[in-house]
Amino acid sequence: MLKLYSMDFNSAGQRVRTALHLKRVPFEYVSVKDIGWDAYRKINPQGLMPTLDIGGGRLFAQSTAILEYLEESYPEPALLPMNPVERAECRAFAQHIACDMHPLHVTRVRKHLMSFGLTEAQTHEWYRHWMTVGLTALEENLRRRPRRGDFCFGDRPTLADLYLVPQVMNGRRYKTDLSPFPLIGAIDAACRALPAFQSGMPERQSDFSPPTQPSPARGEG
Repeated sequence: MLKLYSMDFNSAGQRVRTALHLKRVPFEYVSVKDIGWDAYRKINPQGLMPTLDIGGGRLFAQSTAILEYLEESYPEPALLPMNPVERAECRAFAQHIACDMHPLHVTRVRKHLMSFGLTEAQTHEWYRHWMTVGLTALEENLRRRPRRGDFCFGDRPTLADLYLVPQVMNGRRYKTDLSPFPLIGAIDAACRALPAFQSGMPERQSDFSPPTQPSPARGEG
């Protein structure tokens, strides 16, 4: 059985959890909270989450690589459109979040900003600024595309939706104004109505604890 190392508020891990549930792939959830960071770094020297252990001493990190492995190893239901142009567009949408938005928001970046004298409130404003910039581009991307279903790329969830939902969730936690993004809001609602997305949510994980302040997981990849 696959083994996924993650924790409740780990956006990159949430992408993978949701994909596993969509594809109905059994897996064991191992909380980094439970095993501790020292033990986890022996598993993944980078110290970022998630990590997928596929057995036989083979494991790898980085959610994009994990999702590609799952798509190739468990092809149904597909997480990419059939049309090659739309497949590229879907990957680009997901990578916009993974590469241009998500890295600016993780705790280690905000903590480093505070080492230069920024207050925590200022780092939260930093978060909201870059979240708004990123969501504005994604909303325009969706507006320009012909809508053929309730999700980013049609009538079923794809990689784009797996990346979008955790990002929107974090935007809410940091009190980002989401009202300018009605298309994103509608897609997020459609995704959150699905059992697989619900099962991937932080509050459905065995290690869930309500955050005392908005702070994403310690390390994400």
